[in-house]
Amino acid sequence: MESDSLRALLDEHAELEQRLADPSVHADQAHARKLGRRYAELTPVVKTIRELDATRADLATARELATEDAGFAVEADELAARVPALESRLTELLLPRDPYDASDVVMEIKSGEGGEESALFAGDLLRMYLRYAERRGWKAEVLDAVHSDLGGYKDVTLSIRGRGAEAEGVWARLKFEGGVHRVQRVPATESQGRIHTSAAGVLIYPEPEEVEVEIDPNDLRIDVFRSSGPGGQSVNTTDSAVRVTHLPTGIVVSCQNEKSQIQNRARAIQVLQARLQAIAEEEAAAKAADARRSQVRTVDRSERVRTYNFPENRISDHRVNYKAYNLDQVLDGDLDGVLDALAEADRTERLAAQAG
Repeated sequence: MESDSLRALLDEHAELEQRLADPSVHADQAHARKLGRRYAELTPVVKTIRELDATRADLATARELATEDAGFAVEADELAARVPALESRLTELLLPRDPYDASDVVMEIKSGEGGEESALFAGDLLRMYLRYAERRGWKAEVLDAVHSDLGGYKDVTLSIRGRGAEAEGVWARLKFEGGVHRVQRVPATESQGRIHTSAAGVLIYPEPEEVEVEIDPNDLRIDVFRSSGPGGQSVNTTDSAVRVTHLPTGIVVSCQNEKSQIQNRARAIQVLQARLQAIAEEEAAAKAADARRSQVRTVDRSERVRTYNFPENRISDHRVNYKAYNLDQVLDGDLDGVLDALAEADRTERLAAQAG
């Protein structure tokens, strides 16, 4: 990267540091959070630039001194070996970023093939993501849920929000989770002890912090109903739950987690915006296939991306040939192994695309 471009990044980082130190900036929390995320994103870049500059300067000095004192030749060789590694790290840090990497997410988990067993597995996936969010210090909130008769979930929608100014947000970590997740195990409903295969679908969208998709109020049908829990049991005595239907697309969003009808309506519309944003991004990516790698990564919903094999305690991600025998730990929220493998594969692909 040209020195002028690197200098611009250093200047931007210094300016952000100054602005974030100004108390008046934090009067607008959304704006301060946006600045904080950009600052966190630039910090490792700036640190690497400075380390590379210092190493190059030390190398030049060591080489100069080595002409008079051979003892400095060893130090010069060590410094010379560090320069390519730092240059490589800087190249990786400067790769085009997914514009939504710092975003929070909306996730849907839907039961699929397998009836009640699929609904129970959807419940296992929900617990897995909730536990992972807990490990990361994120805030996870179930927005709406349709329970099955045996305590699973036919459909559940949740919001996962990060801790604020993080260089790697929730979307950056979970964006590859979309797709069909397959389970192989002896179902609770199986009396003969036979292993069955069923599946549940995961859909995930970046949650826009501000309104990025304009929604015409005339395109919405809003219905209210009484919140319900497992087995259809009413959980309150007021019609506070809200169902929003987007007439042009047929998308339906329900929310019953908030305490008031107004809060549920606002939350449902926010989820609708996230879904419409995801559709818009997919359409844009389809029209610009050559620029796809720099856009939001989407996953073919029909692709079976992962298998959870209970008899072998094995988890397999078919996209990156990842396999591990710690399924029990993964379902308890220890997802970093498979998520790291997916992130590394994506990084390798982007480096190869840039080199090509």
